[in-house]
Amino acid sequence: MLRKIDSKNMGSSNLGWLQSKFHFSFADYLNPLNLNFGALRVINDDLVEAGTGFDTHPHNDMEIISYYECRNRCIS
Repeated sequence: MLRKIDSKNMGSSNLGWLQSKFHFSFADYLNPLNLNFGALRVINDDLVEAGTGFDTHPHNDMEIISYYECRNRCIS
């Protein structure tokens, strides 16, 4: 069953260079009623400051999909 969760009730994090909204329980955000959707475990909306990012780190048994949105100073 699908459930609508208002973005105000989602988990969030702000590390300065990384602002995140968590659709499911993730990191320090825990909602026992919203752990996953079937095999889907993580959907995060991340805003990453230009010129920063994650260090290389391993992932096992997962697919990672990324897209970017150009907000200012974009070259097309």
